[in-house]
Amino acid sequence: MAKRTLKPGALLCPVPVVMVSCGNLEEKNIITIAWTGIINSDPPLTYVSVRKSRYSHHLIEESGEFVINLTTEAMAYAADYCGVKSGRDVDKFEELHLTPEPGEQVHCPMIAESPVNLECKVREVHSYPTHDMFVAEIVAVHVDEAAFDERGRMPLENLGMLTYVHGQYLGVKKHSLGRFGFSVMKPKTRKRINREQHQERIEKNRSARSDRSNRADRRARGNSPNRSVGGSRPSGAGNGKQKKSEVTRSKKK
Repeated sequence: MAKRTLKPGALLCPVPVVMVSCGNLEEKNIITIAWTGIINSDPPLTYVSVRKSRYSHHLIEESGEFVINLTTEAMAYAADYCGVKSGRDVDKFEELHLTPEPGEQVHCPMIAESPVNLECKVREVHSYPTHDMFVAEIVAVHVDEAAFDERGRMPLENLGMLTYVHGQYLGVKKHSLGRFGFSVMKPKTRKRINREQHQERIEKNRSARSDRSNRADRRARGNSPNRSVGGSRPSGAGNGKQKKSEVTRSKKK
């Protein structure tokens, strides 16, 4: 495979697209960040790298808190806006009609429209020439009820999560190429998982057919002519003929 050698640069991709809320309910802001990730599992540690000139930098530096709000395809416009507009000039919550929601462990607001919110408290700050890396402990996690299936699992891939690839926002592909450990999975385990996935597809298709049928029934009932409550004819039906016959009898008299 022939390759070109380029100058060193931040070409790692894909990367997450998260909206980091910071400050407090009085002085609040949102900054969109792609440079974030997980550092440790126990305790759960994450980080965000923020350019020193950004308005959010001093809010995080002063409070020592922030919230990582995961984004979806439906939030792409808001994510882009919060990445290019400065909180010095505009209230992004108000401008984008986003709902600030109080956190449980931190004073900065969460974004209610985000399906997953990670409350974070800064533990370390690593300073670099252009950015500061805020290493923080995840002290609380909030997940939208809609993210859970009937078995209580969290198939987040169904939420239409957002990612960033070299200047473009892309939705996460919903078709799974394999689950963790599939490369060394035993045949017996693979068969069991295939059966479970097949049953899930059957249930989803059955539910989708039922939804389509219900919508079709509602449309049919809505388009029925002379439809009224209780099946009776609309008020005034037949009155025209009745009046005409009464006029005719009156003339004969």
